[in-house]
Amino acid sequence: MGAPLIDLLQFTSVSAAVLDRARRRPRQIAVERPSVLGAAWEKISAASLGDAIRAAGLGWIGLGLEPGDAVSILGSTSYEWMVMDLGAQAAGLVTVPIYETDSYEQVKWITQKAQVKAVITDSTVQANMIRQLDKEPELAGQISVVFSLDDSGFTRLLEHGRAISPAELDERLVQIKLDDLCTIVFTSGTTGRPKGVEITHANFLRPLNAVIERRSWNDWIYNPGARVIYFLPVAHVLARFLGYQQLVGHGTAAFLPNPKTIVQDMQTFKPNALLVVPRVLEKIYNAADATAGSGIKLRIFRMAARTAEQWARLKESGEEISFGQKVKIRMARRLVLNKIRKLMGGNLQGIVSGGAPMAERLGRFFIGCGIEVLQGYGATETSGPLTMSDRIGNKTGYVGQPLLCNEVRLGEGGELQARGGSIMRGYHGEEQLTREAFTEDGWLKTGDIAQIDPDGNVKITGRAKEIIVTAGGKNVAPEVLEERLKGHPLISQVMVVGDNKPFVAALVTLDKEMLPTWLKNHGIAQMDVTRAARDPRVLEALQRAVQRTNRAVSRAESIRKIKVLTTEWTTENGMLTPSLKIKRNRIRDAYGEQIEDLYAKTDKK
Repeated sequence: MGAPLIDLLQFTSVSAAVLDRARRRPRQIAVERPSVLGAAWEKISAASLGDAIRAAGLGWIGLGLEPGDAVSILGSTSYEWMVMDLGAQAAGLVTVPIYETDSYEQVKWITQKAQVKAVITDSTVQANMIRQLDKEPELAGQISVVFSLDDSGFTRLLEHGRAISPAELDERLVQIKLDDLCTIVFTSGTTGRPKGVEITHANFLRPLNAVIERRSWNDWIYNPGARVIYFLPVAHVLARFLGYQQLVGHGTAAFLPNPKTIVQDMQTFKPNALLVVPRVLEKIYNAADATAGSGIKLRIFRMAARTAEQWARLKESGEEISFGQKVKIRMARRLVLNKIRKLMGGNLQGIVSGGAPMAERLGRFFIGCGIEVLQGYGATETSGPLTMSDRIGNKTGYVGQPLLCNEVRLGEGGELQARGGSIMRGYHGEEQLTREAFTEDGWLKTGDIAQIDPDGNVKITGRAKEIIVTAGGKNVAPEVLEERLKGHPLISQVMVVGDNKPFVAALVTLDKEMLPTWLKNHGIAQMDVTRAARDPRVLEALQRAVQRTNRAVSRAESIRKIKVLTTEWTTENGMLTPSLKIKRNRIRDAYGEQIEDLYAKTDKK
């Protein structure tokens, strides 16, 4: 049953909207989380959430912080993270998220650039790092407060607010203006030093309101009964935005710090919607493919996957689905697809994918499982989503139409440009970079190449700066090849290369989690990644995967050679962003010798 729509633009901050929910629907369960003791999950009412946000806001004030001061939260996704963030907003502060994978130098740059005055971390180790960098000449004691959650940091924050009058927080709340700065989010950045994106309260509230007005997502996120798991870093603006969407509505959210327990957590929490990046879906698919083993079981799985894709195509086209096709999808679901849906909690109705392009075959597979798959597109500079797919008229491979508060157009070379309510104020302390980010008539240059269909649906076809131009002058969009090649269960990450080279090649990393299962299924003795990267049988399987990938492109765009690497790319070693995008410049620098080896014999001719 739908809930009455709320006009979020009556508020001047997300915090005010969440606190309004606490007053209107105090008994609604707003959040559930695993119990510390490992028993039944703890249920947190809207009233309790509101009380916690107010207590955190008073705590920030009790630390001596004034409106406009910057505070940082360095840690994983959690209920406490959201409460501290919303409490800071209520106190008129500016939240500056820091990823737990950020390096010492990155944290130093962020805290210095944003003039952060207080930091709360997950761990004592992180807190000690903050104290150490605060001694550096560039900061010189700028950070006055450092707490860690594993040393009662959350409790200590709340204790600082006990001497503060609740009326002081109320006064700060009403003083907040829509155009006030809400947060500075430093881009995870696939290239260069992070830039601080300034996002106002209006930049969040206008798109949040636009999503509610669209209505088709409301059963998943907004209405009573909506249950969504959040395990992506809430330091990332999209995860944070959708977390806000849930908390201002009537549903129940679960903020989980450990992605490794996601399958177990889904089976307990039983979400009806899930926010993911495409790589998560890729790993679920590859795990199912690997678990199928070989022989008849593998043939059944592959048959079910093909049937799912065919059924999704027919459904999307609006064509009449034949009796035979209906029988095939029922059989595929009974034998394979329903088991995957059950693995994801059994109640999953929809998946929201963002952060990176998703392969169309992957989306159609999950649609065939009976799960709607919608995509959104945006960037830190758009405060989260710029466009979102609609459940009505959804087109696989498209990222939907712009939210009602936004507009899009195509600029020179097919670059997607945008303006509207969710577009950033600018880059913090970087006037020149801010000017360069916009056209002369005020449209944000996204840097992404796109197409727009007659209905206004947007399809992202590549990244302008990432287009490869071979020595023969052929333009190659690497994402198409990379996404298809990652469909093989042995492959973890791919980076296509070939700029100013005679042909296209690729660096490939192996998935160490999938490797043992693949070896067992193929009757090959167990070996580590280093040996597997040289094993002829593994290389032959990868070459077949390359051949299948090349069917999607012309010969000039085809991958001719691959180099299998022995080290997986991760956020920890700096090769991936927190949203699991590859950092191309970093990888090119780190593996320059291996890239040159791919062309060595050719270059000598």
